[in-house]
Amino acid sequence: MNTATHKDAVPPAGFDISHKVRDGNPGLRGNYSRMAADYTVPQSVSDYTAEQKARWLRLVERQMALIPSRACNEFLDAINGLTALDMRRGIPNFTDVNVALKAATNWTLVGVPGLLPDDVFFTHLANRRFPVTVWLREESEFDYIVEPDLFHDFFGHVPMLFTPIYADHLQAYGEGALKAKRLGGLDWLARLYWYTIEFGLIREKGDVKAGAGVGDIRAYGAGILSSPKELIYALESSAPQRVPFDVMHSMRTPVLIDDVQSIYFILESFQQLRDDTAPDFTPYYATLARE
Repeated sequence: MNTATHKDAVPPAGFDISHKVRDGNPGLRGNYSRMAADYTVPQSVSDYTAEQKARWLRLVERQMALIPSRACNEFLDAINGLTALDMRRGIPNFTDVNVALKAATNWTLVGVPGLLPDDVFFTHLANRRFPVTVWLREESEFDYIVEPDLFHDFFGHVPMLFTPIYADHLQAYGEGALKAKRLGGLDWLARLYWYTIEFGLIREKGDVKAGAGVGDIRAYGAGILSSPKELIYALESSAPQRVPFDVMHSMRTPVLIDDVQSIYFILESFQQLRDDTAPDFTPYYATLARE
């Protein structure tokens, strides 16, 4: 789901906040009072303060210094090659970014106040709309964020949406998650999201940018790419396991939402992610339910 920890990760889908929003006193960060029926809100770029704009630039500069030789080529090509993703110019305007994103992969960004109910989040993904939190963390949260903010959502997720096969997978995930919720399989499918979209690694082919990392392994997961601590740990520490990606293995593996991960799954290609997640997962859920 659309929430975060100190390492800018999101807890798995299935953390449904529908009841909190319905209560009228949700105890959730973000202004839910002005949202539309689909939980979207206007970004209101002019509302960001000078302090927030300066903080954004510091967050961007810190992470941009770390991603060369650690981020996958698709992420680097997008963030370095597209004017719409030049985050050093300031806080991005979703309307401007959507012109380029729509042309590239037929996705659009939608502003949201924060955490979303499962059905809302997955429906957006299934319709090629990516929810981006509109508020930016406070200065006291520069290194530790409890919920997802604009920086995590935009820096970590949006550049990968310009890769067609990845974008297609994310739409299919949204469709599959709506089905999984009906079948009682959402908790397992949430782990798949966690170990791919949030904390996935991939083996680079061809022109591998030399430098930090484990050989030719690079990061594509947003929880890694938006966090200085996790980015270095995931690729350079000897502590975590790094194993070949396997759908059932990832679904069987509990997640860590308040610490760096103990295991990372490595794709051989984004085509593998698309192919391996294409089958009907109904039998998988039945098997997991028996275990």
